[in-house]
Amino acid sequence: MQNVLTKSNKLLFVIGTAWLFDAMDVALLSFIMPIIGAEWKLLPTQIGYVSAVTSLGMIFGSLGCGYLADRFGRKHVMIGTLILFSVGNLLLAFTQDVNMFMLVRFFTGVGLGGELPVAATMLADSFSGKQQSRMLVLADSFWAIGWILASLLSFLVMPIFGWRVTVICTFFVSLYAFVMRRHLPDEYENTKHERSNIFHSIKEIWSGKYLQATSVLTVLWFVVMFSYYGMFLWLPSVLIAKNIPMINSFGYTLLMSLAQLPGYYLAAWLMGRISRKNILVIYLLGTLISAFIFGTANDLPVVLIGGALLSFFNLGAWGTLIAFTPSHYEAQFRGVGVGFTQSIGRIGATLGPFLIGALLGMGLSIPMVFMMFVAVLAVGILVLLFGIHDTVSD
Repeated sequence: MQNVLTKSNKLLFVIGTAWLFDAMDVALLSFIMPIIGAEWKLLPTQIGYVSAVTSLGMIFGSLGCGYLADRFGRKHVMIGTLILFSVGNLLLAFTQDVNMFMLVRFFTGVGLGGELPVAATMLADSFSGKQQSRMLVLADSFWAIGWILASLLSFLVMPIFGWRVTVICTFFVSLYAFVMRRHLPDEYENTKHERSNIFHSIKEIWSGKYLQATSVLTVLWFVVMFSYYGMFLWLPSVLIAKNIPMINSFGYTLLMSLAQLPGYYLAAWLMGRISRKNILVIYLLGTLISAFIFGTANDLPVVLIGGALLSFFNLGAWGTLIAFTPSHYEAQFRGVGVGFTQSIGRIGATLGPFLIGALLGMGLSIPMVFMMFVAVLAVGILVLLFGIHDTVSD
């Protein structure tokens, strides 16, 4: 029994740490955006392009790497994604203009987008029922730790050494690929299906057996990623727009990020006590209310409370959806199922940051922009309530 527990904890730690590095990359971009905006004299619309292009790369990474994980096995694909986005960060430090910056971020996004569905699929292959749900949420909780570490780097390192040195630090993430190679056992490779092609796999997940689940999950991933990337990539910039100095906005973002961890841990604790569908409804509703509070707040205490609630509920919703998705697909199509639904979500992740930049550039106020997120979240809640059942036994 002790060996089983050790093996499970090791797998959770290895995959969770990879998730952590993924989050560090995404979080650092949110802190870099206002800096390069000032350095390169970018308009809000151009800053929106910078944030959106990473998500564009993630669209291809999610679907492509999900399929490759089904065909060739999870382990090597996951290692490759980690190396890809780590090397991308090294190259990013040497970019001299916004166009080169966006090109590098696109390829970095392919690795970032590929890592998440492959990691979720690997964990889902290894556990079932309530344990599977809790493991997936706990692994996703490492995302919050990554965001917190990125906040610390941005608050302590970036003001002294600049954004280029800060992203070079994240290049050393690629060394972790060698740890993963040693500690991810090859037994997970028995999930590969070499005779399947991507068109057959996509057709299968849109068949009668999976049609309803795929339809609803694509909408839910779109809503969750649209709201998360739209609001959080712009979080430091929004704080600055609320007349909070840049260095203070980085510190406040760190404080608000701390609320992500209890959001994850409560979701993990609730798994098996109430249905995953009901947990997701609660977290999406909490995200909606938090977006309204944060978007309309003017006083600093209300801004911080709204931001902390947003971190708590939005990341808890993400973790719950991670736990909700893989169990709707059998192992041979799980990589494509998770990857495809997340790739549609990445369209939302691309549109969210871009729309904020475009709307702010058109002169819309921050409260009006955040009402867009409130409306999208309301649609997601309705689709979840009436579109799908959580039929998997815990």
